[in-house]
Amino acid sequence: MDLCLAVDIGGTKFAAALATPEGELQAGSSRWVPTRQTMEPGELWSDLLSLVELVSAQAARSDRIVVCGVGCGGPMAGRGASVSPLNIPAWRGFPLSVMLAEATRLPVAVDNDAKALTLAEGWTGAAQGRSSYLGMVVSTGVGGGIVLDGRLLGGDEGNAGHIGHVVVEPDGRACMCGGQGCLEAEASGSAIAAVTGRPPAEAPLLIVERTGRLVGRAVASVANLLDLSLAVVAGSVALGFGAPFLAAALEESGQRARLDFIRGTHIRPGALGAAGPLVGAAAVGWLHIGASTGCRPS
Repeated sequence: MDLCLAVDIGGTKFAAALATPEGELQAGSSRWVPTRQTMEPGELWSDLLSLVELVSAQAARSDRIVVCGVGCGGPMAGRGASVSPLNIPAWRGFPLSVMLAEATRLPVAVDNDAKALTLAEGWTGAAQGRSSYLGMVVSTGVGGGIVLDGRLLGGDEGNAGHIGHVVVEPDGRACMCGGQGCLEAEASGSAIAAVTGRPPAEAPLLIVERTGRLVGRAVASVANLLDLSLAVVAGSVALGFGAPFLAAALEESGQRARLDFIRGTHIRPGALGAAGPLVGAAAVGWLHIGASTGCRPS
């Protein structure tokens, strides 16, 4: 069987698994390591390489790994040729795709992790069968991806859909991007921990509902701009906050998305749970070699 080596790179952990052309992760193949807090890029690369080698070695003799797909925090340049994840300060302009291609001897495709998850939700998740929708990840940071008319939007450098840097509080907190009042600076897990002094899982209801309102505000802005009637929201913060978060997001979006063509925009929780980022990375890989994932590349 042909397989994809799927890799997810985030500020909390690196994860990898083997995935089938149908978007299923091979049982028992998933592994992860915490993202080391270091300013040495080589140390992080060593961790990633060990993880990739461990997962690749699990392929059966009858299996063949044909591509490597990667979802990585942004921003990036050259459509993934180099990455500079805001939550991984050791990597600035890091040539991830070249390094992985040399190490694995595979074709490698790198895309933003939130765009990858957006692909996954349209392939096998909550946006399955939809040709236009917004995908969001509310986790350590906040990211997004946009599928419009069946095509994943890329942009000049591959960063299209970065909803985490839509301004939702003009006089709000300073953001790691250099701006102020961005959704990521107000509603991400990192921001919530900084404001409350506690992990997001311990956030009071007031913070849960405020986070939902800010997400709904951002969704309404994007829906108004692009004529979208569906947003799928995933990530540890969004899914962990659950029903009160979703209700607040829907109410805020409904109050702000008032044009007839987007009235009643739906906000759904992601359906893939913890598997979503790796399924998304697999979608990036399969799409790179022309396999069907229900979406066209940008």
